[in-house]
This record gives sequence, structure tokens and C-alpha cells, in this order.
Amino acid sequence: MTLSDGPSGVRGPRWDEREPSLNLPSGSALAASWDVDLAYRYGAAAASEARRKGVDVVLGPTINLHRSPLGGRHFECFSEDPELTAELAAAYVRGMQDNGVAATPKHYVANDSETDRFTVDVDVDDRALRELYLAPFERAVEAGAWSVMSAYNAVDGVTMTENDLLETPLNSEWGFDGVVVSDWTAVRSLDAVAAAQDLAMPGPAPAWADLLAAVRDGRVQEADLDRKVLRLLLLAERVGALEGSTALEPAPVDAEAFAREAGIEGTVLLRNTGALPLDVAAIRSIAVIGHNARDARTQGGGSATVLPERTVSPLDGLREALPEADLRYEIGAVVQEGVAEIPVAQLRNPETGEPGLRVRFLDEDGAELFSEDRRSTALVWFGGDAPVAASSRVVFETVFTPAETGEIQLGFAGANPGRLYVDDRLVLDDTPVIEGTDLGAAFLNPPSLTAGVSVEQDTPIRVRVEFTLARGGALAGALSATVGIAPEATDPEALIARAVEAAAAADVAVVVVGTNSKVESEGYDRIDLDLPGRQDDLVRAVAATGTPVVVVVNAGSPVVLPWADEVSAIVQGYFGGQEFGHALADVLTGAAEPGGRLPTTWPATLADVPVQDVTPQDGVLTYGEGIHVGYRAWLKDAATPAFPFGHGLGYTTWSWGAAHRHGDAVDVTVRNTGDRAGKQVVQVYAERGDSSVDRPVRWLVGFATVHAEPGETVTATVPVPGRRLAHWADGWVVEPGAYTLRAGASVDDLPLALEWTVAE
Repeated sequence: MTLSDGPSGVRGPRWDEREPSLNLPSGSALAASWDVDLAYRYGAAAASEARRKGVDVVLGPTINLHRSPLGGRHFECFSEDPELTAELAAAYVRGMQDNGVAATPKHYVANDSETDRFTVDVDVDDRALRELYLAPFERAVEAGAWSVMSAYNAVDGVTMTENDLLETPLNSEWGFDGVVVSDWTAVRSLDAVAAAQDLAMPGPAPAWADLLAAVRDGRVQEADLDRKVLRLLLLAERVGALEGSTALEPAPVDAEAFAREAGIEGTVLLRNTGALPLDVAAIRSIAVIGHNARDARTQGGGSATVLPERTVSPLDGLREALPEADLRYEIGAVVQEGVAEIPVAQLRNPETGEPGLRVRFLDEDGAELFSEDRRSTALVWFGGDAPVAASSRVVFETVFTPAETGEIQLGFAGANPGRLYVDDRLVLDDTPVIEGTDLGAAFLNPPSLTAGVSVEQDTPIRVRVEFTLARGGALAGALSATVGIAPEATDPEALIARAVEAAAAADVAVVVVGTNSKVESEGYDRIDLDLPGRQDDLVRAVAATGTPVVVVVNAGSPVVLPWADEVSAIVQGYFGGQEFGHALADVLTGAAEPGGRLPTTWPATLADVPVQDVTPQDGVLTYGEGIHVGYRAWLKDAATPAFPFGHGLGYTTWSWGAAHRHGDAVDVTVRNTGDRAGKQVVQVYAERGDSSVDRPVRWLVGFATVHAEPGETVTATVPVPGRRLAHWADGWVVEPGAYTLRAGASVDDLPLALEWTVAE
């Protein structure tokens, strides 16, 4: 069986640009759709991609919670709310497994931040653990998940691969009969054998090296191994890898069209004073501004990264959508840090003459062990044929033709010492300094070193980089290295001035702001919620021109927008996948409705955020807030966010009719009172003001997505089973008496209410 990272696409057995993958919108973008059917189709699309890549088990979805907006990997996760996360996770699992590929919900459990992720001990009370952090995994198991991934962290003093939580509740209460896969290197000792840990990855795992001897001398019970083997065989049968079984053929998917649709459905219109949708026929000139407009982030950094065949930037999408308009682009402010790969069109392989480069692996004597022709200067070897472990050096060679005359910052990124030669002249000889102890972060997002190199337009230069490889270590046999160009050292004020000039001369300005790989990635948490660089100054300066300004936020999780009331419209695009630019252009021009609603509360300032602590103290991270996470914590503190949980605008108007109980469901009627078709997300929250136990002010118990034509009235039916009202007290308890259920468009916009009585 082949396992591969997802969850927003499927990388496949090799991390190789010659074998491209579908790049779907990130997890937070999927959650912003609030659309269970879309999540099912998302899982189905990923299954189709998995089979195309020869993959049986996809390592996703990531269903940890957005406990704090400072969590560095939240772009990959769904939401701050367990109910929203759980419903979408179950749909993703069903969509993938109905098409014959195993889903692997991860990371079980309480892996909600990245700081000291390998060793952190999460101190969380049983009630919060059950009601919040375990709830999405429980729903995924109910949906039939064939696999679950255990996390690096410990919970209440025991590392997860050895934790009793793998047995209870996962197996004994929920009836899970699948395989527990470890996160990579998370199995630390033979104690994981007695726990319900079935598969240690990557294998063969050093911690289980003496497994046979341990069985013979009685340290490990053979029955524990039998159980694991039977589960692995059952997984093999389910995915069609066992002799005599047949893999299901996934339903065909128009991958690009689905990626575009998913991007639209996850795009949130946060603010609109009438600037959107753009009047395409009336726009004669448009200024498109921002580093992320040209070099958009379509996905977050880390193991979830896939290599798409192409991506569509916001700049690309707007040029295509507004062919008659005079479009001027300005970078405005530099966002990228470190080197970025060099466009393949500017590279010539010195051996073949084709676009790209030659990579050679050499032994200690300089003899070539292996060579390959590549089409990217940002390369990762994690599996595949390259003899990384046996090599002493790896050499990148290409001929680079600059597009402009000037001085560029040419260099490399990696965890190994490197030498950079230009036309056989040594210009850089140095070793990147690795910060922190997270080898995964250093591998997936390594530091950069550069040197100034003078170049002339259309005059080729020979570029050679030699990396010295270390032997052994936790990531032996794997390698990550990039040869590239860092941003030019241009005067920031000059960049802003050019953007202001472009905006002042345009009918409308679209400013794309966002994060970079140093802000949102696997391996580290965020230190603030600010946009990197001078982007806030840029937006304020452009807004001061008086030209209508539409700001697009290209970030996977919340950022602070201090200029929010100074611009005409704000669109949250998340990491929108490879069709991001097309999806965004569809929304901005009104060709499509912005389909998203916030799955996470957005603060006005970091100081307002109720739960900020992601840094362990003496190795322990205490979830002292208990059940009050996300909007629950905001309501408890009576604090006002910039944009509340569930918020999102559209291009039509709605009136709310009535909410009625219908058995164990709520029927909510809404009417489209506008002049165009629209989407509404009906959200139902429960309140229990006189509860005998501590409860949130209100909590989400269900939701439904509806669409309506102008003037049409539709009814959303939202199931509210008793469990949605239950609390954990050494078992699930539904407190009898009267609850208030409120329905509306966000946690702060709930015009409908009804009393919901639970009998003794």
C-alpha cells in the first residue's frame, strides 16, 4: 500500500515537479464554504487524484481545531468549532472512501499548535477533550474512517503513540476497526506496541527495531502484533491492495473546474460598501497591486505542499476577466522572504539544452552516482530513486538568462553547506543557520543565503551550486534544496509611491495582501497576526488616493486589518488552490457569488484574542480555557472581534422568516429579497442560560447551506440530535429543561429563536 500526504491534493510517492498534482484550496478555505456536499466532493476529487498517482491511503483531512489564531498550521485545519469541523470531516471521509481510497483524519489528538510539537505535553481536562478536540475524530470514525493518524504530542503526560486514548474512546467506544498510523517518527519506544498503535512510519522504525526479540523475551505480546496485522490486512482489502480484492474505480472529476468551484465557495466577502461586484463594462483602467497578486500563495507550507502543473495568480485571473481594461501592476510591498525558485523558462539544462537544470549526486571521490534532469530549482527528495544517503555532494547546474539588467540576489536555501558559482567564479560559500530544533521545519522551509550578482538582460550566465551532504540523522535519505533569487533591495517608500501613482490613475484598485512561508507553515507557530512587511502602510496609502479600493487577503488564517474601515471592500481568499486567480476574478466581477463564511473569528488586534498561549511552559501546554475556545471565548469575555464567526456577505439580500421545531430538527425559512441568485448559510446555535454546569454563552449545533433565486423562499432543515446539546461528565449527559435555539447568518446575527425543551 502507498501512503501519501494530502490533505489538499495528493503528492504521490515522489515529490517531483515532473509528476504534478492537483492543488485544491486549503482546509480553512474548504471550511469557509460551510458546505457538506462540497466537502464530500472534495474528498472524492482527492480520491480520484490519489488513484491517478498510485496512492491507496491519503494522510488527511487535518481536523485539529483553531484553538488560537497563532497556530502556524491552521491553514491546513478546518475551523475553531468542533461541530463545523466534524461535519466537514465526516463528509470528506465519505467522499474519499466511497471512491476506494482510505482517508486518515489527523492528528489524533490535541495537536493544535506547532511549538515544540514533538515533545509538548498538552494538559487538557476531560470535558474539553471530549467536547472539542475528540469530537471531530469521533464523527470521522462514525463516517467509517479506515485510518487515523496519531500525533507527536503527549496528552496528560503520555505521548500519543503510547496513549490509552488510542484504545478508549477510539476503539472501545467508537468502534474504530481501522489502522492507527503514526505521524512520521512519532513512535518512540516499544511501549507503543501495547497501545493501539498499528503502523510506525516511516518504516522500518528504529524504535521497533528489536520487535522480534521483544516478543521472544516477553516484553511484547504476540497477540498485540496479531491485532495490528489483521487491521493492516483489512485496510489492504478495503483499498484493493490485498490479493483477491479489487480497488474501486473513482468517479471521474474535472479537476480544474472543481478546484475553481471550491475556491469560489470558500471565498468570504468580509466588507462591501458597494464596490463589488465590479462593473466590468464600465471599468476602463484598473490597478492591481501587491506581491501576492503576482506570486500568490495557493497552499500553505510543509508536508501538505503539492507541486501543481500550473497556478493562476490573481493578476492572471484579472487580466483574463478584464481584457478590455488598461491594467497596471505594481508590487507595492515586498512580502517574500528568502530565495524563490527561478522560472523554468529562464533556465537551460547544460546537458540537454531543454528548459531546466541537471542535478548530479556524487560520492566522496567526486564520482557520479546518479543524475537527473529537472524542471524546477526548488527540489525535495523524499522517496524516489536518488541515492541521497550514499552521496557526499549534490550539484545543481543550469544556464540562467536574466529578464532585466541589474543586480540580483542569487543564492540558495537548504540545511546543508553550499557553494554558489557563477561562470565558474565562486560567489558564495556558506552554511545556512538553522533556527530552533524542529527538523521538519528546517527541511520543509529552510533558511536562505544570497550574494549580489550583476546581470545583463538576455545575457546567459552559468550557475552551479554544490551542496555538501551530512550523513545519518533523523532525515537521512531525504533532501530539500532551492537555488533561487531573493527580492531586490528596493526602497520600500518608492514601491509604495509607484503603487499610489497607479491607483490614483485607475478607476479601481485591487490590492492583494497576504502572508508568506515564514508566517504560515508546518513546524512553527506565529508570533503575531500582522501582515509581513509594509503591507499595512501600502493599503493605507492606496486608500488615501480616493480611488475605490478592494483588498484581497491571501492568508490561510486570521490577520489583523487595521485599515478595514478605510477601504471599499475586503475579500478573504484564503489559500485558494491552483485556480485561485480564476475563482477570485469570478467573485470580484460578479460572475459568481462569494460563497464563504468565516470558520474562525477574526480579531481587530492580537490583544483582543482570548486564547493566545501556544508556547509550552516546562514542556507543558495547558488548555486553561477549557471548553471556551474561538467564538465561545469571545462571547465569554464579551469582546468584539473585527469579524465574527460565521460572518460573510453576498451580492443579494435576505429576509429571515421563521424557525420551527420539526421532530429532532429545526426548519428555518429564508427569502432572497434581492435581484440576483444567492447563497445563504443557515446557522443554528443553542443557549442554556440557567444550566447547572459551565457552558458557552452559545454554541453551534447545526447548519445548512441553501441557494435561492430572486424572490424565492427556501427552507433549511437543520438536524439537532440530543448529542449536540450534551456535555461530558464521565459520560454524555443531556441536561433536561428548556434550551433556546437561535438561527441566523453568524454567531452575532441571529434574528430567529425558538424554545427547545428536553424532557426529563
